Amino acid sequence: MKLLLTSAGITNASIHHALVDLLGKPIAESNALCIPTAGYGHPQTNPGHAWRFISGREPECPMTELGWKSLGVLELTALPSIGEERWVPWVRETDVLLVNGGDALYLCHWMRASGLADLLPSLRETVWVGLSAGSMVMTPRIGEDFVEWRSPTGSDETLGLVDFSIFPHLGHPELPENTLANAERWAARLHGPAYAVDDQTAITVRGGTVEVVSEGHWRLFTP
Repeated sequence: MKLLLTSAGITNASIHHALVDLLGKPIAESNALCIPTAGYGHPQTNPGHAWRFISGREPECPMTELGWKSLGVLELTALPSIGEERWVPWVRETDVLLVNGGDALYLCHWMRASGLADLLPSLRETVWVGLSAGSMVMTPRIGEDFVEWRSPTGSDETLGLVDFSIFPHLGHPELPENTLANAERWAARLHGPAYAVDDQTAITVRGGTVEVVSEGHWRLFTP
């Protein structure tokens, strides 16, 4: 699987170019499924956030409104009730999964419970585009600072498909606690590599190669 891990979606030309490069073809020729699940687990979100994400009404976080050839909704909480024989082909046939923000631990729980997490390693050509929590879920840990919904395990561990953690929305004017100093303290408690990224920054992962794509500000913290 190829990853485009963003803080706020496809917010500038550099991130847009990185997405097209990962797809290997124009967006207008690519089929997408969007995953709104993470939004239901965070106390600051509501069903309206899911609707805006699905319908492309989030101008500060462009994802679904980019002009995809086709666009569908994959709600992870529904998958266990319909059987893998129905939904696995939908995922295998799509070019890109667009994964909304919200609560990373809630998203991780339903990725595992639905079976999607087990399927990911076989999706070698599929592109995963994460927005905030949709990016953080791929990391080993999110850190206690970002724990809202409590996992049944009580842990802050996520899927660990990459070996670094992510602190999103660095310097966001509506999130005064998301300072570089707080990001540095957060990273020090993780004991592993971690990126702090603003909304103009994304991280691509392809074939074990990690690259930062940015028209903004970011910082890598190492243990």
